[in-house]
Amino acid sequence: MTLRRNAASFNAVDLVPNVLRGVADVDLSTTVMGQDIALPVYLSPTALQRLFHHQGERATAAAAERFGTMFGVSSLGTVSMEELARKHSNPQVYQFYFHKDRGLNSAMMQRAKAAGIKVMMLTVDSITGGNRERDLRTGFSIPFRLTPTAMAQFALKPAYGINYLRHEKFSLPQLDAHIDMKGDTLTIGRYFSEMLDPSLNWRDVEAMLAEWGGPFCLKGVMSVEDARRAAAIGCSSIVLSNHGGRQLDGSRAAFDQLDEVVQAVGDRLDVMMDGGVTRGTHVLKALALGAKAVGLGRYYLFPLAAAGQPGIERALAQMNAELLRGMRLMGCSKLSDLGHDALRYVPSER
Repeated sequence: MTLRRNAASFNAVDLVPNVLRGVADVDLSTTVMGQDIALPVYLSPTALQRLFHHQGERATAAAAERFGTMFGVSSLGTVSMEELARKHSNPQVYQFYFHKDRGLNSAMMQRAKAAGIKVMMLTVDSITGGNRERDLRTGFSIPFRLTPTAMAQFALKPAYGINYLRHEKFSLPQLDAHIDMKGDTLTIGRYFSEMLDPSLNWRDVEAMLAEWGGPFCLKGVMSVEDARRAAAIGCSSIVLSNHGGRQLDGSRAAFDQLDEVVQAVGDRLDVMMDGGVTRGTHVLKALALGAKAVGLGRYYLFPLAAAGQPGIERALAQMNAELLRGMRLMGCSKLSDLGHDALRYVPSER
């Protein structure tokens, strides 16, 4: 239900364009979490990208750099944050899961800091795994188990299997030094249920924020109350997110929460959102409600799976073209020209 609602929520408002505004030149750049980016979209940190394509996070980072925007590396990433930080100059955020082992948490944060990463993004809506029914049906695990179904899939798509075998062994470099993810074929479900700490609370976040000492973002905030608490303890940003509809089914869409959260805390921290974004006009609507930037997930993961780095670059080129076209048609030459007056709520959707 939430997966569907994420996409449908953008239909709740219409864009109201202005004309004759002289918009030959359009500036899509913005600053978020202290990072200057050329587009108001960024590539959200997502796990296990080398399962989509053998290039994995290497393709994501390179495509983001070409378009001058930010990308994220997950705790469950398949390329090390150090390698990506060495190769790419565009902003990188480290998406962090909070573990029961506090020493592990500190070690992982120090490692990110040593790599030169400026922004920490703590995911707060995944203290336990969602009910991912497809994984339960397929027996998905890390590393792969060659079940009959998996073998049939490899046979149907031989290029994927060949590439998987020809390139370096699959690993989780952010975790491999700390956790044995190989010995007993630890599943992702078990990782979330056994290693992450469901007792995570605001005191833990305050301690992390003090230890990190830099831009700190909470990803997965949805309520105004939590947004105010994040601002009060000194977070520099929040991402309104329901984890792509994969955690609490029946939860509200981030876009539907955006206006009231921005009204409450938008002058105290950067508010971003993700979930269901498939069009440049979706981004314009979010920016008009006060979002500083919009995160993309499936929007770039599917092209990654299809074609690696060229796939992501094609998706970002299309997003860039849609944003430029939409801004010109809206009569806006810079992102700050977008505001509430550019939107009207659709009564049947409100």
